[in-house]
Amino acid sequence: MALYASAIDTSDYVAQVAPLVRRSVPEIGDLLDVGAGGGQLGHALHDPTRRWAAIEPSPSMRVRLSALDHPPQLVAAGWHEAGVPAERHDTVLAATMPATMDEPEAFLARCRSWTRRTVVWVVPAHAGPRGLCFAGCLPLEWHGEDETPGVDIVLRGLSPSSMPRDVSFADWTFTGIVPDLDELATYLADRLGWSVADDRRARMRTHLARKAKREAAGFRLEIPRKSAVLVWGKS
Repeated sequence: MALYASAIDTSDYVAQVAPLVRRSVPEIGDLLDVGAGGGQLGHALHDPTRRWAAIEPSPSMRVRLSALDHPPQLVAAGWHEAGVPAERHDTVLAATMPATMDEPEAFLARCRSWTRRTVVWVVPAHAGPRGLCFAGCLPLEWHGEDETPGVDIVLRGLSPSSMPRDVSFADWTFTGIVPDLDELATYLADRLGWSVADDRRARMRTHLARKAKREAAGFRLEIPRKSAVLVWGKS
């Protein structure tokens, strides 16, 4: 998660996605950010004069959220267990949350129970890998992930009566700057379950070096991405 969060810091994700959210939800009001991660989008959207809470189970992400200049009230739990009072927030935001694809109907019902007004999900809309960070730099035969756009999975999992009232799309670039390509290559190979004797490990470093741009801070890797912003009313 820390690797993904640091890449979002150097990406144009917030710059491209936040205006779409504001177009559909001009007044955010009291905000609940579910699975806030690094908090970049919630921080950009929240009104400093209103309540901002973040449900985040990861201790490392909660440390990061606490360090923001206007940190949210933290709820250290997953969405199933989070003890958030019903209808306490005007807007419930869930960005890049696995639950939107794994349990869309149940997760939507939970989000609606927390809001007084609006639910906003931001989900992957590109045809490509979604799980492993930087897998978008790798050929399909290496990462083996389902490349169905996440928004298609979400919409297939919802009943006709649960379709969002508004859907919009933003193109952006996932930009990660890593100090050491050898470390990244080892991390990816380990996550893919390759044995230490697998000859693809050596090719991984070479492949990443071809994709990367050298700069003072390290190696820049860029992956084109698209996100869908889905918006619902209270019911």
